Amino acid sequence: MKIITKEEAALLIKDNDAIAISGFELACANEEVALALEERFIKTGSPQALTVIHSSCWGDRKEKGMSHLSHKGLLKRWIGGIVKASSPKLSEMIQANDCEAYNFPQGVLAQLYREIAAKRPGLITKIGLETYIDPRQEGGKMNEATTEDLVEIIQLLGEEWMFYPAFPLQVGLIRGTFADENGNVTLEKEGLHMEVLPIAQAVHNSGGKVIVQVERVVKNGTLHPKDVKVPGILVDYVVVSEPENHFQTGTTAYNPAFSGEVKIPLGSVPKLPLDNRKVIARRAAMELQKGTVLNLGVGIPVNVSIVAAEEAIDDQIILTTEAGTIGGIPAGLEDFGHAYNSEMIIDHHEQFDFYDGGGLDLSVLGLAEVDQMGNVNVSKLGSQVIGCGGFINISQTAKKLVFAGTFTAGGLKTVVENGRLTILQEGKHKKFVKAVNQITFNGHYATKTKQEVLFVTERAVFVLQDGQLILSEIAPGVDLKKDVLDQMDFEVQISGALKEMPAELFMENWGQLAKLMEEDHGTN
Repeated sequence: MKIITKEEAALLIKDNDAIAISGFELACANEEVALALEERFIKTGSPQALTVIHSSCWGDRKEKGMSHLSHKGLLKRWIGGIVKASSPKLSEMIQANDCEAYNFPQGVLAQLYREIAAKRPGLITKIGLETYIDPRQEGGKMNEATTEDLVEIIQLLGEEWMFYPAFPLQVGLIRGTFADENGNVTLEKEGLHMEVLPIAQAVHNSGGKVIVQVERVVKNGTLHPKDVKVPGILVDYVVVSEPENHFQTGTTAYNPAFSGEVKIPLGSVPKLPLDNRKVIARRAAMELQKGTVLNLGVGIPVNVSIVAAEEAIDDQIILTTEAGTIGGIPAGLEDFGHAYNSEMIIDHHEQFDFYDGGGLDLSVLGLAEVDQMGNVNVSKLGSQVIGCGGFINISQTAKKLVFAGTFTAGGLKTVVENGRLTILQEGKHKKFVKAVNQITFNGHYATKTKQEVLFVTERAVFVLQDGQLILSEIAPGVDLKKDVLDQMDFEVQISGALKEMPAELFMENWGQLAKLMEEDHGTN
């Protein structure tokens, strides 16, 4: 192992290299070398035609992370899980066809590094079948500049599987807390572990260079062997970071409650204001049971955890994040992926092993577009590439799914009071459309796998039955035709047992969730 500057590290990267990079926003993110690489390219025009691979959201949604490498000429091919939340610059490049772009499921990429490390042919999984990742649809290609097929369908044991072939990696950029003089790396101040070890193994076994960013280098014998996450035999170079380039999350420099070094008193959770978003979260929370292991998406879905705290049942459920936290309270959007007071933090790829095998009892996810077959799009709105993240892994494998979001978007105004919902101004954009722009979740596939699926909005609840959307509940105070049916681009089947959503959901104080969970527990 050799200690070098970030500028020296940037010089190690050659034209046409494939670079694997860890990071969940800025957790485990090698910001130092990415910054130096950008500076080198701006000054010299080199290196060129890089392939960059990262499984999750790498960056701060602004200028850091993937934005450093989002330059025409520098980036030839992007293979990743998240676009817009990582880098607006990358999103613009993809829309302008200035680079090739493959958007693959987050868990698939996190797991693929292990296949590369072991020199196996690739990853075999069902994740992505019958979505836009499926080569019979789009093959994960996100623009016209992207033409090569990187995924295929195979037959194995009489079933269809997705096959993601392995490929060699020339550079690995990862991060830890400390490195000793032999290059052994620890992660004690990281809030997440990500897939730093599989990346290091994959790059090393490909004959490439592993470059690690750390806070400081310490003397040999200082680090406890159980704390070492990446052994020095895999590490080629170490770069010592500046504090401003070593943020724990996208916005937080360091919080010991994220890394499990301390437990903090969370106090009383501020109540959510009574509005349509709270109504949606409350109705979604009605699907909770005692002991439910769940995952919550960003936006409205994460409010389910706040509702659970308000209703004093948060100690009866187990919250997880796809980044690897188990237990505790997931952080909000600015620190997404982390959790306060986690009971355990496991590696990124290990969490997806658990998810992919059906470990989640329930997931509440967002929705941008839904069609009459129950297909959902969250990954590409018009020409704007958002990315699927862990959505496909989670939505294809959770035992029960709740898609949660407002009925329309863009200027929707409502009043929630006295047990009723009033629509003051309709949103400009309909979410329930004839055909989604891109299939991130396939309703037909969910029916085949016997998955229980609900769609919860502030004014209506739908269930997926036999590959078709069925309207099952409407909010008290809304007009079925004007406020629901006329705001959809397709005719929906109405359940013969159509009922009103509970009026208590639309009141200041609900106080019913514990009772509902107890009643449900008594029937199971």
